[in-house]
Amino acid sequence: MNDQPIFDNEIFFQEYKKLRETENNYNDLLEQPTMEKLLPDLQGKTVLDLGCGYGKNCLDFIQKGAERVVGIDVSEKMLAVARSKYSHKKIEYLTMDIANVSLLNEKFDFIYSSLAFHYVEDFSKLATNLHKLLDEGGRLLFSQEHPLVTATIDGKQHYNKDENGNYCSFTFSNYGQSGRRDTFWYVDGVIKYHRTLGEILTTLANANFIIETVSEPLPSKTALEKMPSLVKEYVKPTFLIVKARKANF
Repeated sequence: MNDQPIFDNEIFFQEYKKLRETENNYNDLLEQPTMEKLLPDLQGKTVLDLGCGYGKNCLDFIQKGAERVVGIDVSEKMLAVARSKYSHKKIEYLTMDIANVSLLNEKFDFIYSSLAFHYVEDFSKLATNLHKLLDEGGRLLFSQEHPLVTATIDGKQHYNKDENGNYCSFTFSNYGQSGRRDTFWYVDGVIKYHRTLGEILTTLANANFIIETVSEPLPSKTALEKMPSLVKEYVKPTFLIVKARKANF
C-alpha cells in the first residue's frame, strides 16, 4: 500500500460502503446501540467526532440538541459523503488525522469516536491531547476493535466449533505483545495497533481520565434474530467501548 489513507483506497472504500449499507451488520446491531445508550445529554453542547466517516453521527448529535459539532476524518472520500448527505450549518467537517487533533484551537464538552482508535499509533499522546481539548467535566466515549481481535500478529485466529457445530472457543495469540499489526481487510496493508485492555485503561487513567463505563457489548434478542451469527459474541467480544470523564487534578 502507498501512503494514501486506507479509506481512500477505491477498492477498500467500495467494499466498506457495501458493508455499511448491508441491512444487518455488526455496527448497527451491536456497536452503535451500545454507544447510543452511553451518550450524555447533548443539549447545547459542543461535540468533537474523531474519525467521523460518513458524518451520520454528527447529524444525529445536532438532532439531539448539540450546539456545534466538529467532525474530523483523514479520508477525503468519507468526508465527501458526509458533506453531501449529512451537512448542517452547525456541523464543520475537517480533513485531519486523529494524531494531529492537538491542532484544533477550541474546547469541547464531549468527544466521541467510533471504531477509529485502533488505527492510532501513539495512544498515550492521543489521550493527553483529548484531555486538553475537553472542557471541565467533559466526557469521552469511544469504541474500538476489542484487544482479543487485534492481538494475533500473523492473522491466524479463528472460532472453533464443538461436535454439534456450535461455537465453543476462539483461538488467538500474541495478546501481550503490543504494537503494529499489518492486516488484510478487503486489501493488504491495513495497519492497526494492538494494546492490551490494561494498557488502554491505564493510559486513560494516567492522562487524568476517570473511567465511568467499560463495555464489551453482547447482542440483544432482536439482534440475534436478525443476525444469528452474533451468538459468537458470547465466545469472544468484537468491540470494546469506554466512557470516561475528564478529571481536573
